[in-house]
Amino acid sequence: MRTLVIGDIHGGLKGLKQLLDRVKVVEEDRLIFMGDYVDGWSESAQVIQYLMVLSQLKECIFIKGNHDVWCEKWLRTDKPDKIWLDHGGRGAIESYGSFSSDEKKLHLRFFEQMKLYHLDEQNRLFVHGGFTSKQGVENETSESNFYFDRTLWEMALALDKEIDENSELFPKRLKLYDEIYIGHTPTLYFNSDEPLQAINVWNVDTGAAFYGKLSAMDIDSKEIFQSDALMELYPNEKGRNQRSLNQILGK
Repeated sequence: MRTLVIGDIHGGLKGLKQLLDRVKVVEEDRLIFMGDYVDGWSESAQVIQYLMVLSQLKECIFIKGNHDVWCEKWLRTDKPDKIWLDHGGRGAIESYGSFSSDEKKLHLRFFEQMKLYHLDEQNRLFVHGGFTSKQGVENETSESNFYFDRTLWEMALALDKEIDENSELFPKRLKLYDEIYIGHTPTLYFNSDEPLQAINVWNVDTGAAFYGKLSAMDIDSKEIFQSDALMELYPNEKGRNQRSLNQILGK
């Protein structure tokens, strides 16, 4: 049995289908999706519908991302968050144009059932953004850290590789879990279109929302699978590439 972790989809149903075809998923495989299923390309609602069906056929674990929180709130209240509208929410709302009220309620239930994090039997943690508690995810005081935090990844990137794990200088957060898998921060920011490792943290968001690919990784073998770049699969759309490249990269 493989455990496959899949990065941020951002409304790219074509990329998701292509990726799963290339992975050649079999019945015994477990799929862990790292969140941000919506906002970006034009098929946000369709991605959710596809994943709902897939979850009936395969063992799937769905982690909740910040974009999913925004979409869930809109489905519940019919009031979109302004920040969400500025970060892909308008496209997500448009994708629901042909969906009935009952269908939207089913999607809302699906969002509500997503997990904030998952800890497997081998002490591997899966979370969209990160966490801040030195005592671990069970002691996190703010739920939003699970889907908004970037400090975990930044800390792992900045850590001197020469520091011994038993040193007092080694971050306690990184000692708690054998491996940590995240999404949220595109690896494109760090000039990579593949998943990146920093200490024991793996970032599998390879920028599918922008000009990157959608990625999956076998967490045991570390084999990587990828779709084509989403902008090639949606040639008449911009996705979240509304800004200049320098703005996307934070320069």
